[in-house]
Amino acid sequence: MAENFPANAGNVVAGIDVGGTFTDLLLIDGRDGGKVHIAKTPTTVDNQAFGVVAALAETGFPVEKIDLIVHGTTTTTNAVLERRLAKTGMITTRGFRDVIELGRRTRPQAYGMTGTFVPVIPRNLRLEVSERVEASGTVRVQLDEGEVRAAVSALLEAGCESLVIHFLHSYANPAHERRAAEIAAELWPNSYITTGHSLLSEAREFERGVTAAVNASVQPILERYVERLRRELEARGYARDFLIMNGNGGMISARFVTQESAKTVMSGPASGVIAAAHTGRRAGYENLVTYDMGGTSTDVALIRNAEPAVSNETEIEYAMPIHVPMVAVHTVGAGGGSIARVDASGLIQIGPESAGANPGPICYGRGGTEPTITDANLVLGRLDPKKLLAVDNPVTVDHVRAIFEEKIGAPTGLSGVKAAGAVLRLGNIKMAGAIRMVSVSRGHDPRDFALFAFGGAGPLHATALARELGLPKVLVPARPGITNALGCVVADLRHDFVNTVNQPVATVEEARVRDILERHRAEGAALIAKEAVQPETIRYSHSADMQFVGQTHILNVPLPSVDASRDLLQRLFEEAYFARFKVELPEIRANLVNLNTSVIGVRPAVDLSRLIDPNGRAGTLEAALREIRPVWYDGTWHDTPVYAREKLPLDAVIQGPAILEQMDATTVLEPGDWATTDADGNIVIEVGR
Repeated sequence: MAENFPANAGNVVAGIDVGGTFTDLLLIDGRDGGKVHIAKTPTTVDNQAFGVVAALAETGFPVEKIDLIVHGTTTTTNAVLERRLAKTGMITTRGFRDVIELGRRTRPQAYGMTGTFVPVIPRNLRLEVSERVEASGTVRVQLDEGEVRAAVSALLEAGCESLVIHFLHSYANPAHERRAAEIAAELWPNSYITTGHSLLSEAREFERGVTAAVNASVQPILERYVERLRRELEARGYARDFLIMNGNGGMISARFVTQESAKTVMSGPASGVIAAAHTGRRAGYENLVTYDMGGTSTDVALIRNAEPAVSNETEIEYAMPIHVPMVAVHTVGAGGGSIARVDASGLIQIGPESAGANPGPICYGRGGTEPTITDANLVLGRLDPKKLLAVDNPVTVDHVRAIFEEKIGAPTGLSGVKAAGAVLRLGNIKMAGAIRMVSVSRGHDPRDFALFAFGGAGPLHATALARELGLPKVLVPARPGITNALGCVVADLRHDFVNTVNQPVATVEEARVRDILERHRAEGAALIAKEAVQPETIRYSHSADMQFVGQTHILNVPLPSVDASRDLLQRLFEEAYFARFKVELPEIRANLVNLNTSVIGVRPAVDLSRLIDPNGRAGTLEAALREIRPVWYDGTWHDTPVYAREKLPLDAVIQGPAILEQMDATTVLEPGDWATTDADGNIVIEVGR
């Protein structure tokens, strides 16, 4: 269901994604027939804004002539993972200050009583006040406003910059949280006040409290970064609003983004999945497993019917759930910069330690001394040392091979080449496990999907992974290394809402269901109306989190409209349960836990056919040939043709083994593979067996 609006997206749109190693930019100039400008510059870790403006400068395009900048940032993700958080205090219901520390019945290590856990907010900064609302919403104990004022003053005196107000049953009745926030606003020197119900109106107090705590603790960090970036852009002539990617795959104005800062966590991986869905839909592949291999990690996700899977239950690390809708991405610590080593038992291990952007892999010549997956690809002939980006002091292949022989080969009895081959094989096994997590473990047959390979290193490994997992095809987009930046360009505006009902379906009021969903729609449309960029249409998507009465885990069930009768809810849940578990339990009644709505402002479609300049394509496959060089495949060297991908004719048919080189990525076709190109410049690979 959709509503129509006049589009106002601008003619010149730039998407910028900040990764762990590189900052990528894709600029589409609609005034010049959709001409594409791309840039890839090293990420400036201390201040990501410098990397953003460096990427803009590299294109040579006048910044003042850009109509819209959309930016995916890792600022909040890094802050959470590295615990570089603003000092934050919490005011909570008396007797429940330890909810965010007690958590669930889990432990850091599944086997054994080992590991540590540090809560987002320390215990001495979690203060209690008298108030109590029952789960029904009835007030049992009135809010003690004097205690609230005293707690606010104590947290300010302790040096807190942000404040969380988190009461036990605020999802059922938020009156006390709202009043406490009003009192706090009279004393608090800034706007960094988060109420739990406004960010996440669901019953589970642990998840709601942690989500609110994460939001408050990254608010100042994100706002300072956004303001730094705004100043840098204004100094170069860009005086318009810009948009920030959220983890749900949608965008929001930089003016509003800090209000719900937690939603920007995982925005980088989400943008790549959105680009994959857009590209796959145009190419005729609506069921995809996305495979994004970057410098520090690999992200995989599932797309069905051109719609990325979205989860409300993301856990960034142990005991840090962020329960706002995010694209469901599974991450493993195996990227191009992942360090290979031999452990005390003599086994080769890959990651999670990474060489990062500085010093990076050995082959970047920035002082790296530890062998990585990227270095293994170089030793095995899959990468050309002359084509690497951002190399400070070039090193020879012989030098890198000698390090593999010393650090991996000597302890294991392998030569330098065989050691590199073993590292590559183990890296592939680790990444294949991540793909199984989003496909087989969720009841999907990988053979029903194509592998969408992107990131700077993804196409290097894609066909080997597809062969390992039984995926019949690999789709490599025109610009694999800047796909996340493309996601910023094609993403829609999006706002998500959740409300807890937590009633058996047999007793739920149908009018209440309709009222909640209609309120979500109205709030979402009002928020989109405030954005600087207006969409072509607004699309609404509804779902219910449900379970059988007595169960703990929930299933997300799509709803066709706001009019969901009790009989329809029961039937849809039973169908979803059977589809997932192949079990029918008609004697057990369903429970309606949460109602969810996504309000999506659909932006104009983006033409991808010029991501590779059509004027640069050669007339024949032979004219695109660069060289023939030996490349290692599964223990054997093969003389392999190397093609300039930008020069490949659109009707090219390529038989593996072959290597396709371009500015932002290298694609490997193994022996037995066949590849063709399509109208958008995507490479479609039939995986040999």
